[in-house]
Amino acid sequence: MPDLQPTCPTCRRPSGKPSENPTFPFCTDRCRLVDLGAWFNEEYRVPGKPAPMTPEEDSG
Repeated sequence: MPDLQPTCPTCRRPSGKPSENPTFPFCTDRCRLVDLGAWFNEEYRVPGKPAPMTPEEDSG
């Protein structure tokens, strides 16, 4: 059986073992921060029903 190595979700390079890499599942702090920035910029979304509008949003 081949020795499978996890890959970084940002750059797809090998990310090493969790016990050896403090930034796991990312390969570096840079990749970790790039991913965090994507969440802040709403490039990723968690699927689900839309939230109801608040009165402030409704009056628009």
